[in-house]
Amino acid sequence: MGRTVWAAGWDGEWFRRAYDDYGRVLGSKENTEGKIFIEPQGVCIMAGLGVDNGNAVKALDSVAEHLATPHGIVLQQPAFSQYYLHLGEISSYPPGYKENAGIFCHANPWIMIAEAVVGRGDRAFDYYKRINPSAREDISELHKCEPYVYAQMIAGKDAVNHGEAKNSWLTGTAAWNYVAITQYILGIRPTFDGLEVKPVMPSDWNGFEAVRSFRGVRYEISVKREGSGNQVSVEVDGGPIEGTVIPLPRQ
Repeated sequence: MGRTVWAAGWDGEWFRRAYDDYGRVLGSKENTEGKIFIEPQGVCIMAGLGVDNGNAVKALDSVAEHLATPHGIVLQQPAFSQYYLHLGEISSYPPGYKENAGIFCHANPWIMIAEAVVGRGDRAFDYYKRINPSAREDISELHKCEPYVYAQMIAGKDAVNHGEAKNSWLTGTAAWNYVAITQYILGIRPTFDGLEVKPVMPSDWNGFEAVRSFRGVRYEISVKREGSGNQVSVEVDGGPIEGTVIPLPRQ
């Protein structure tokens, strides 16, 4: 799959979105509209593509340049200005709404996770705050949505009312944001071999404390920053262990 993505899915500065039944590409510099999409950048980097050769950072920098807004990351750019028969529904909405370059909150955590994967905790947490309902309460007259639940969509930068949320509750955003903040920014991640503790914290965090129940064991976790970067050393019950995965207790 990786070989296929690099052969047909890499566009030079970001990952392409798709090909239609006639072999026409979408999400490429070859397109006039819909040149870059959010989904392949997040999904490919979550899968580890481009992390070792620098292309993941290049793709995420393209997200920041073309897709990121103060109110979240839009689905694609440029927005579709008309209905395209071969694209169908995605081009049927007004620019900046729903699938046509709206901020689909469900997909934003994929970029948060991708930023954590490449070690950029500041940017990951910044994206987390941009769509967080409680963080948006100060702009509630624009956001117009409950401060305790995610919206499916926030109007994108091509919309007249950029930043206004719509369709609260109707989304899988909460679950994905929970994964992004707990498993990648806080870095407390369940694995087959045990509980991993590998934070990618924002640079201005001194640390945090957390409690996690995992496979019948209560883990009391204390994280302290002692320098820059994301290198992690783990101690369990007062003694160091190798790596970042806490071994399962003996039965």
